[in-house]
Amino acid sequence: MPPPSDIVKVAIEWPGANAQLIEIDQKKPLSSIIREVCDGWSLSGSEQFALRYADGPQLYITEQSRGEIKNGTILRLAISPARAARQLLDRIQSHGIDARLEALKELAKLSADPTFATEFINMDGISTLARLVESGTHFGEMLAFTLTAFLELMDHGIVSWDLISLSFIKQIAGYVNQPMVDVSILQRSLAILESMVLNSHSLYHRVAQEITVGQLIGHLSNQEIQTYAIALINALFLKAPEDRRQEMASTLAQKHLRSIILNHVIRGNRPIKAEMAHQLYVLQVLTFNLLEERMMTKMDPSDQAQRDIIFELRRIAFDGDNDPSNTEKRKAMYTKDYKMLGFTNHVNPAMDFTQTPPGMLALDNMLYLAKLHQDTYIRIVLENSSREDKHECPFGRCAIELTRMLCEILQVGELPNEGCNDYHPMFFTHDRAWEEFFCVCIQLVNKTWKEMRATAEDFNKVMQVVREQVTRALALKPSSLDQLKSKLRALSYSEILRLRQSERMNQDDFQSPPIIELRERIQPEILELIKQQRLNRLCEGSCFRKLGNRRRQEKFWFCRLSLNHKVLHYGDLDESPQGEVPFEMLSDKIPVSDIKSVVTGKDCPHMKEKSALKQNKEVLELAFSILYDPDEALNFVAPNKYEYCIWTDGLCALLGREMGSDLTRSDLDTLISMEMKLRLLDLENITIPEAPPPVPKEPSTYNFTYNYG
Repeated sequence: MPPPSDIVKVAIEWPGANAQLIEIDQKKPLSSIIREVCDGWSLSGSEQFALRYADGPQLYITEQSRGEIKNGTILRLAISPARAARQLLDRIQSHGIDARLEALKELAKLSADPTFATEFINMDGISTLARLVESGTHFGEMLAFTLTAFLELMDHGIVSWDLISLSFIKQIAGYVNQPMVDVSILQRSLAILESMVLNSHSLYHRVAQEITVGQLIGHLSNQEIQTYAIALINALFLKAPEDRRQEMASTLAQKHLRSIILNHVIRGNRPIKAEMAHQLYVLQVLTFNLLEERMMTKMDPSDQAQRDIIFELRRIAFDGDNDPSNTEKRKAMYTKDYKMLGFTNHVNPAMDFTQTPPGMLALDNMLYLAKLHQDTYIRIVLENSSREDKHECPFGRCAIELTRMLCEILQVGELPNEGCNDYHPMFFTHDRAWEEFFCVCIQLVNKTWKEMRATAEDFNKVMQVVREQVTRALALKPSSLDQLKSKLRALSYSEILRLRQSERMNQDDFQSPPIIELRERIQPEILELIKQQRLNRLCEGSCFRKLGNRRRQEKFWFCRLSLNHKVLHYGDLDESPQGEVPFEMLSDKIPVSDIKSVVTGKDCPHMKEKSALKQNKEVLELAFSILYDPDEALNFVAPNKYEYCIWTDGLCALLGREMGSDLTRSDLDTLISMEMKLRLLDLENITIPEAPPPVPKEPSTYNFTYNYG
């Protein structure tokens, strides 16, 4: 007879004694169980003790978390969190240096435990650590452990960052500004300053007064602290008031941040890790977001300075000299010139720039092309002015639409997505990367227009092809603008057609009744095949990044389904796994029978609790949670859309529900199409007889044998 579900068999250790093998009754109070364990070793004062896990993070067990204890778990009897907090608080204030160092080491480790952290913070422990830092008496390893413990404690969100004193900020900033500081101290100091900036508006201003961008850029040559330094630059950039961002961007340009990142990070001698890739992506997004103001600014047709820019575009294309008198002489021909330039409104082209996006940003791009790539600009304009009217490529209209398209592709104006690593190396190779990118793409538009032999009616079709060309080229991550040009040359219109044809896989929509009936017969077995694939992937398991971890030491956890599809096993990992994670390493589990439902997006508990920065589209699209008895939740944020679809489909399949992800629909269409094509293959060069073949003669004897040897 199986044991009751509320009885858990565990082993409990105590230094210097044999382990106790006991059965924990989950209905009994935890204090009673601890008293029984203490009695087994003749220990008095059971209220001074607690149970902790012996492996992994070694967290304390509370009444709230005791339900996670599984059969076979090894526990350890330890002093209670309150007693441990009091002892460590006394020891870190002792006069013995060795005793203080050992206490800080232990504190740095224990501070990750929320139960201990709560007790330590309630004893005013954070203020004690802050005073130790402010005193300036701690150095080297002792200071590193102090800062680690401080950061771990603040990470729990129990107390507000606004309580941090100015003297503490000055001391931490001092470590960053000093020329010779231990790497471990510098890493923790940068991480603390980043958390201050991201979590408190008032602290942003204080940190910005103490830290200069030049000092942070100076740290980028050190590979051990590059990621921390860029993370703090991004935090200062992100939280800066809008009127300060352009000023900060100018400072970063003057300090040659881009070229330093290109030479010391992107082209450095070490591979770029996920956290560094994320910080480069954030910097890329924040840099492009500086374009948002111009993108959302309409042109004022009555503003003479803005109209002069259009005059300049016309002058460079058709006059070829700087004599202002020509402007007056050619007024009668302006309408014709503006038509040749490809503006929609030939009389007053300023009206073409009143739609946002792209607003004035399109005009900025056109002027950059005309001035910095004058030969290319004149060639495009004059080449089209000499074509037949119906085949000319309207430069002005194309430039405006292209600018809007590039803003959409690069998501100008949107906040960085948590966990996204999609940075493009080529944008770090030029000080005017956006404008140069536009110049490359406008030449692509002209080239594609000619290849398609397009007319004005084909404008939208051409721009759709250009979008596909640009998107495909960016996905290949060109390392420079020259590489981008090369990849775009390879993606000609004929190549796009070939790729589309290949990807479509001749998915013709057969509507005849026999074909529809065949599809309906095939669909259940294909769905079962997809379901088995999803469950097999869950059995292999996936690694998930812990959401909200702003420190550079990334934390991961792993989850996989048991081979009998009855239990989900999960647990924390120190680093991202390189292969299959055995069940023995996953200390926690959830019976599938206990799962009540699977929720996604905004319905997830961890999405309702997150800050505005994390409430962005991509994180919401990748979030899902398992709700299980009694009222618990296991929260996920998938690393990508594919893993999200695999896990939501697999969990729905486990619960006997319909798999409704985009991936399932795509797989279903692909597999049904392939299966139908196989069944409907033409029988080439095979003659089908009109009469059935003759039945063979009966054998002379039925004494058949089979040799198993």
